[in-house]
Amino acid sequence: MSQTLEQVIQNAGDLVNFVRNQQVGPNVYPGVPSEFSNWRAEQWAWGHTAVLYNQSYHMVDLAVKGPDAFKMLEHLGINSFKNFQPDRAKQFVPVTPDGYVIGDVILFYLDENHFNLVGRAPTIEWVEYHAASGNWNVTVERDERWAMRTDGKRNSYRFQVQGPNAMKIIEKATGKTPPELKFFHMTRMTIGGKEVRALRHGMAGQPGFELMGPWEDYGAVHAALVEAGKEFQMALVGGRAYSSNTLESGWIPSPFPAIYTGEALAPYRAWLTANSYEAKCSVGGSYVPETIEGYYTTPWDLGYGPFVKFDHDFIGRAALEKMAAEGKHRTKVTLALDNEDVMRVQSSALSTGDRAKFMEYPSAVYSMHPFDQVLADGKMVGLSTWIGYTANEGKFLTLAMMEPGFETPGTEVSLLWGEPNGGTTKPTVEPHVQTEIKATVSAVPYVAAARDNYAEGWRTRKS
Repeated sequence: MSQTLEQVIQNAGDLVNFVRNQQVGPNVYPGVPSEFSNWRAEQWAWGHTAVLYNQSYHMVDLAVKGPDAFKMLEHLGINSFKNFQPDRAKQFVPVTPDGYVIGDVILFYLDENHFNLVGRAPTIEWVEYHAASGNWNVTVERDERWAMRTDGKRNSYRFQVQGPNAMKIIEKATGKTPPELKFFHMTRMTIGGKEVRALRHGMAGQPGFELMGPWEDYGAVHAALVEAGKEFQMALVGGRAYSSNTLESGWIPSPFPAIYTGEALAPYRAWLTANSYEAKCSVGGSYVPETIEGYYTTPWDLGYGPFVKFDHDFIGRAALEKMAAEGKHRTKVTLALDNEDVMRVQSSALSTGDRAKFMEYPSAVYSMHPFDQVLADGKMVGLSTWIGYTANEGKFLTLAMMEPGFETPGTEVSLLWGEPNGGTTKPTVEPHVQTEIKATVSAVPYVAAARDNYAEGWRTRKS
């Protein structure tokens, strides 16, 4: 009999030490080259011309079907399902009974009694568990991400065309003016002679569409998009640049799954296996809490406060009602790192003495879940959760969650960069010393175009 996550946890001892020393680095983006041209040009293109993101490989898809599919998903999500109907989508966020985030995915309402969830594994597994253990008349089918399979195919492809020229490219590819859809609304198009489902979406704050269809149509649709994009300087985006676009759009892409503790979740941990995401994922950074709960986040921490709707019964509702009444939430911000301090850190690699943790370009993330302390006068006032460089802004940026009183743009703080005691045993960590990097609290999204394009969306709403 295979080992369960609960058994892994019981054998691990100190959970904080366990996740910090897992032998895996950051999430990978398989199926596409690391660079098609170079990551600087690819970043530049999504802000100035257009890009084609190939998302067919790195995310898990879960089809949920059946008469109870709507009711089950509503029971699991903090989101309101009022007026949710086919050809719509939403950022779907489940929490634990204690109100802490398990993960987030995009939930597509494809047809009556037919949904698709796309994203990282923790939320997918939570839905699978409830479909298997609850009294719901549903079926689920998991389409595993590329790195976990050997058959060389998936159920669906998934592309995004984004950037200032995106709509011109879609018009060229379809031969029609793109419909004016609201954010997260869907339609159907014909591209390369194939019917395509299209979601009005945007990454890095630029307009565009996410396109999906049967795997067998991959080649025809991809080729048609590439051909249509030539006239409009569309760039193909590789794995290196892809993971950095979130710094401009303001989405924290990797909430730590808050399922490691709590008696209510013991059956779930017993259902998860030793090969699950939660049994393998790594944590890195300067923040070392006393207990694993220090890595748990609330919806408000991640900027998902506007999603929390008490118009339905859902797991974690009572806990979130209490949090909402207390009102002491951390606020998501961008931190703009001081250029001279960044160069000081990077120049240490050119010495034979003490060196700071190396800062990779464009993404400086070196674990699946980064957590770095944000300090003011030596006191921790926030946590940084994602870090990297954007050529469009000429800055190293981080996405952070700040305590009340430190969230105002212009506030001067510092980022404690690097792990204590010379670093953990993760393969992505070399011996180094910690150092502080000056930073300025800034707007989220950081890029003005993103703030404008997301004006009616969750990334900019406060409530």
